[in-house]
Amino acid sequence: VTNPPFSLFREYLAQLIEYDKKFLIIGSQNAITNKEFFPLIQAGKVWLGFGFKGGATHFYSCYEDTATASDHRKGMIRVSGVVWYTNIDHKKRHEKLDLYKKYNAEEYPLYDNYNAINVNKTADIPLDYDGIIGVPVTFMDKYNPEQFEIIWQASGNTRASAPKDVLERLCYKPHKEDRGGCPVLNGKRLYSRIFIKHRQK
Repeated sequence: VTNPPFSLFREYLAQLIEYDKKFLIIGSQNAITNKEFFPLIQAGKVWLGFGFKGGATHFYSCYEDTATASDHRKGMIRVSGVVWYTNIDHKKRHEKLDLYKKYNAEEYPLYDNYNAINVNKTADIPLDYDGIIGVPVTFMDKYNPEQFEIIWQASGNTRASAPKDVLERLCYKPHKEDRGGCPVLNGKRLYSRIFIKHRQK
């Protein structure tokens, strides 16, 4: 079957899971933080596929192409923030992420509302930190289930969708800026984060 419109992504994926089908589909990167979809990622029932360098691709379209001159393809439109989702295993999913940075409290501050440190780039994950780490959603493209545990995600629906024991593990404290669970750092709300932890060596 072909890929559905992104507006039907939730219903389509739910049907694939219900009937235990193998799939490889395109979806918005932001779907990762969806309250129905994220538990599937966390449970290892769905993961990211391989491809779409830079999180963008081209689709055939009858609309005007708005891509930059350096990325122009005739008859196609460029769409950013898209990824492959699959439940078919592949080699890249098991590649170890090479880390080189070491933890220090100044470079990796704690959130105001979670007992987790903030990391802005996947490459900057400290190799020696044993606690909980908040990373950007783009981390999922490098996620290796043998190397990291996914604990939960921090977004505007975290407070309502996270199990109570998960919120307790994260030491979540409501903050006036978090709008239902977004990470807050030094009083400023940040974009969604994925909470991870190194697997025991």
